Amino acid sequence: MRFFITATFPKGEKTEVFFAFEKEKGFANALGKEGDAIRTGLEKEGFTGKESTAGVAHPKGKGDVSRVIALGLGAKPGWGLEAIRRAGGRLARKAREIRVEEIFVEWPGSFTDHHLFAFTEGVLLGSYQFNRYKSPSKDSFPGLAKVSLKMKKERKSKADKVLAKAQAYAEGTILARDLINGAPSDITPKVLADTARKIAKGSIKLKVFGKKDLIRMGAGGLLGVNRGSAQEPFLIHLHYKPVGKSKKSLALVGKGITFDSGGLSLKPAAGMETMKMDMSGAAAVLGVFSQLAKTRPQVEVHGIIPTTENMPGGRAYKPGDVLKALNGKTMEVLNTDAEGRLILSDGLSYAERQKVDGIVDLATLTGACVVALGSLVAGALSNNQSILNRVKAATEAEGEPIWELPLVKEYRDDIKSKVADIKNIGSGREAGTITAAMFLQEFVGETPWVHLDIAGPAYLEREFSSVPYLIHGGTGLMVRSLLNFLENE
Repeated sequence: MRFFITATFPKGEKTEVFFAFEKEKGFANALGKEGDAIRTGLEKEGFTGKESTAGVAHPKGKGDVSRVIALGLGAKPGWGLEAIRRAGGRLARKAREIRVEEIFVEWPGSFTDHHLFAFTEGVLLGSYQFNRYKSPSKDSFPGLAKVSLKMKKERKSKADKVLAKAQAYAEGTILARDLINGAPSDITPKVLADTARKIAKGSIKLKVFGKKDLIRMGAGGLLGVNRGSAQEPFLIHLHYKPVGKSKKSLALVGKGITFDSGGLSLKPAAGMETMKMDMSGAAAVLGVFSQLAKTRPQVEVHGIIPTTENMPGGRAYKPGDVLKALNGKTMEVLNTDAEGRLILSDGLSYAERQKVDGIVDLATLTGACVVALGSLVAGALSNNQSILNRVKAATEAEGEPIWELPLVKEYRDDIKSKVADIKNIGSGREAGTITAAMFLQEFVGETPWVHLDIAGPAYLEREFSSVPYLIHGGTGLMVRSLLNFLENE
């Protein structure tokens, strides 16, 4: 999709876009005499300007405008970036619905560059379709191809930069979505490693540790989970260095279980259907790194991905096994379906060895988090309020909400083991997200760290009409938030 900044619209029939606040009727005045007819047409359609809605009307005059799409922003007091991001998503969907390839947007002079950025994100993400496995159809429609935004000439230079950055954020998110949505037999640990190889160029370097390397290193968590799989495990290390002196060094660690059967603690069939998404954390890290050469944050960034399948079989690891992590801690396995924390023990230990100033891990870790926070909010736990506040500010700016949960020190007893240093599940059903995070905390030392449990919003099994830039399947969650976080560090 191409975006253009223009001071005037060309002559000829066109589809124009306007923004409308709820209960405000003046938005169509720019169309002059035809404004009343358009307003009447929208009202007949039931359009009121409510957030995340769109209405279509057709002027009756002989002007160039053949169709108007009005985008609702909700109530004027209190509206913000998320409202216009959702308007962009709704526009993309409405354009596909009415089969429009090119649109012309009257950009309000009162809207800021932040609004332009969010709107562009919404349009690009709302246009996303995953058709990799569908046969071509004569009735299929690709959607929007061109968006022209009318604004004053003096805004063009800055606006072009804003558009470029928004496209980078969206492209990284779309890469993550494609990886998550791919069939598990197609998106294997090797494919994640190969994706990292394509990303690694220029300011981004790469190390990929295969099975022999992991044995030599003592990555017992990753190797243990891998035993039942025919696919080789990898520990992927991407490393970005900015031009000039970096302000600090950070690590992003993404869980990369490309398919989770539960191992010998086998999941029920219904629980296994979407487990191709268990590498959403890894996909997010790859999405971020795919855009760092464009966004160029002034911080050094390590991207660390432990990746494997979790499968049953004659060689699979078993309940009762004891594994030794990269940092030497021993872990009693009581449930092989609590495998994410086992591979992250090695990923986090490796990140801590890089002597970074902060670690953020992303993992589809616990069903308990989905029960607590649902499909639109991720859980966040941290040993350092400062880094958590900065991550939260980024997620709020990008419309990817997180909710802080406490690391209750008394719950540490729930992961004590009688035969090893720790065990991989708690003693009961209580506080599953917290005890899982406390397990991970064992591998970060004193490094400031944020754990993001993205089990709910990383993959949507139903769509939310109020968030039109999200569709069924992988969301690419946290790519945009992490790019924002790194940019502002």
